[in-house]
Amino acid sequence: MNLDLLIRGGQVADGTGTPLRPADVGVREGRVVLLPPTGEAAAREVLDAAGLVVAPGFIDVHTHSDAATLLGPEAWELAAAPVRMGVTVEISGNCGSGLFPALPERIPEMRASSRVGFGGNVPVFEDFEGFAAAHADAPRSNHLASLVGHGTLRAGVVGYADRAATPYELDVMCDLLDRALAQGAAGLSTGLIYTPGTYGGTDEVVALARVAARYGRPYVTHLRDEMARVEEALEEAVRIARRSGAALHVSHHKTAGKYAWGRTERTLAYLSELRAGGMDVTCDVYPYTEASTSLSAMLPPWANDGGTGALLERLRNPAQRERMRRAIAEGVPGWENTVGNGGWDRISVACAVRNPEVEGRTIASLGGDPVDAAAELLLAEEGEVTIISHSMREDDVRRVLACDFSMIGSDGVPKPGHPHPRLAGTFPRVLGRYVREQGLLSLETAVAKMTGMAAARFGLRDRGAVRDGAHADLVLFDPATVADGATYQDPLQPPDGLSAVVVAGQVAVRDGDLTAARPGGVVTP
Repeated sequence: MNLDLLIRGGQVADGTGTPLRPADVGVREGRVVLLPPTGEAAAREVLDAAGLVVAPGFIDVHTHSDAATLLGPEAWELAAAPVRMGVTVEISGNCGSGLFPALPERIPEMRASSRVGFGGNVPVFEDFEGFAAAHADAPRSNHLASLVGHGTLRAGVVGYADRAATPYELDVMCDLLDRALAQGAAGLSTGLIYTPGTYGGTDEVVALARVAARYGRPYVTHLRDEMARVEEALEEAVRIARRSGAALHVSHHKTAGKYAWGRTERTLAYLSELRAGGMDVTCDVYPYTEASTSLSAMLPPWANDGGTGALLERLRNPAQRERMRRAIAEGVPGWENTVGNGGWDRISVACAVRNPEVEGRTIASLGGDPVDAAAELLLAEEGEVTIISHSMREDDVRRVLACDFSMIGSDGVPKPGHPHPRLAGTFPRVLGRYVREQGLLSLETAVAKMTGMAAARFGLRDRGAVRDGAHADLVLFDPATVADGATYQDPLQPPDGLSAVVVAGQVAVRDGDLTAARPGGVVTP
């Protein structure tokens, strides 16, 4: 049998959770050919997998890599971090934020806000086809899929105003979503703590989720609150799923902040009960106790009303700053108050391109009143500041990782500076820390969470599996040494113990280094 690639002598974790078994894995024309161990076969290239596990390429169900390969060579190291840790498919468009769709007249305004979210002068597209075409012209090592962000839809039709969409505007949003899903988008996402998504009420999201349900695509949500009101926010998500008929997927499920610690005992029990009753609900999790988002999200929602330009104008106004200070101290009904639930001493700067000397420092340590310090930094960076929030507890993270309906998502944000190490370390960290060192999960279960479960949730046919005819996206790792290398000081350090990553039948990573192959593309359900 003539093959393009032969991986010989490994133990296969096939993505279903079944026990490891010895097999040789062949690749022909981008598809898997399973062979008995030491079977007779000839190939143009042979990889020795003795002592290694051969698994499906990891599917990162939660990324913000929408623009990384569109930013040019200066962003290539950031864009390459996921594939170097074994990720062969990234699902973008999460937390309600993406690069499409939009009415043409809204695009200039949206590009300013997209720069803040994605770290550069990124385009915004009228539809999924435009997004996919741009990525087809930007060579990449791994594959990309995308959800449709509710916040992007809202900005693309309503703008950034804090008001309800009119019936006509909601119809336009539904039409744009319908078109994107028909073109190949993987589902609908919301980020209900972020403007302008937070301005949308439950009924608006239900109407959009009904469109996703017609295509059999999931409703994927960053809950309206992951802190003190997490259970109330989860109830809203369940209502949206029930009323719309869409499957529900809860993004980066956590109970963050001192008022929510330990509540995963209740949230997971509730979700388990719903599943037992027949509801299609899943979640994802990253294996860290620190979160990451934009500094502007630490301010009350009204501060961001009108977009980035309006925010910066408010920050220049001492009276508006004082109003923000009071809102953080006293709270705002319906707002997830991250600082109020933790404190400025638990918020550290991750990415500040114009002022890199503050990266790694907490807002509280910058001196003076922390609201003023945050305001001055946002003004100096024109709104483009990413932070790390030290907000979770290890027992909650472990509980979500271990539950039988969670899968793995990095929530990686590929922006220059010192991004959260989850961008480059999530998947090896699970395999090293939580499988080998702690025994929280079996290796086979962890691989299934990273592959087969993810492919099934997002309708990625013939992916997430090592079986005859599957797409030849594969990762080879040493179960005795695999571990994350990324740290908060060196966030792009590649992992240990990954021998090779195969994308579309081509070796894209060998011994931690990128090859010249750029076989990735945009994939659709």
